[in-house]
Amino acid sequence: MKVSVLDDLMNTVPKLPALAKMSGHAVEIWNDHTADEDVLAQRLHDTEALVLIRERTPVRTGLLRRLPKLRLISCRGDTPHIDLATCDELGVLVSADQHPDVPSYATAELTWGLIIATLRRIPQQMASLRAGQWQTEMGIGLHGQTLGIFGYGKIGHLLAGYGRTFGMKVVVWGSERARKQAVEDGYDAAQSQAEFFETCDVITLQLRLRDGNRGIVTAAELARMKPTAMIVNTGRAALIAPGALVEALSKGRPGFAAVDVFESEPMRDTEHPLLKLDNVICTPHLGYVEINAFNRSFDTMFEQILAFDAGAPINVINPQVLTRMRKR
Repeated sequence: MKVSVLDDLMNTVPKLPALAKMSGHAVEIWNDHTADEDVLAQRLHDTEALVLIRERTPVRTGLLRRLPKLRLISCRGDTPHIDLATCDELGVLVSADQHPDVPSYATAELTWGLIIATLRRIPQQMASLRAGQWQTEMGIGLHGQTLGIFGYGKIGHLLAGYGRTFGMKVVVWGSERARKQAVEDGYDAAQSQAEFFETCDVITLQLRLRDGNRGIVTAAELARMKPTAMIVNTGRAALIAPGALVEALSKGRPGFAAVDVFESEPMRDTEHPLLKLDNVICTPHLGYVEINAFNRSFDTMFEQILAFDAGAPINVINPQVLTRMRKR
């Protein structure tokens, strides 16, 4: 099969052990990112199996209609970036391992690292040391503080455990089901969203982005936070109302933030307002960018291609296409 991999921005895929699975198939790997439909249509014209790295490239109706040989899209996780209705119409199968029982340890670890780096002012202290200075400001420790987890899913559950290990009080806010589960696990549930934002010292957003929770964190909610508190977003940028975080940080509530996600990615705007604030750490969506996790993802995505090629597709999310798949 002709297989194309998009958006391997750090040229990582050729170094992965998982690539050996594709022996005998023609694999083309693209190391840049483009949103230009004409460019993508040209690059992928002969592609039979398309491998997508998370949501870096949306695959919408216009592009799908210009890929006459495409038979399979192989990815991992949620698929809001793929027009499934058009895939159904064209007979393109989508295999996407949802890994329901496996949390992203890499994202949880990065989240915790950002919390410590932000409150202990590690980047600022490094810059000071490089400038020939010594200690320049006091940091804030975690022991005895309150960790707020907004969304108690797989990653939220991991972070709650991290917080407990660090001697923090853990409070959860989210759906009724999430709050009930948190209490069963021995944590506290906030009585209201307002109380959650008012009382927590560190808040981490661990919600899956849905139409119903877009902009769920508003300027008013952020204004409730303590001037010594921080918010960390390693989920999706759109969970916070547009412009609300910059405004809140400029006003001093909360006092700190860490952000790993942006509304438009890759984000290469050096004038982005968050990059201008000294009380924010920004990282380029590194949550899942860890070599072992990357290899596991590609191992799964390549397995999906092999299963498809063998006539026994796995992890199919549009099974209605199985009886009318596009032929070679």
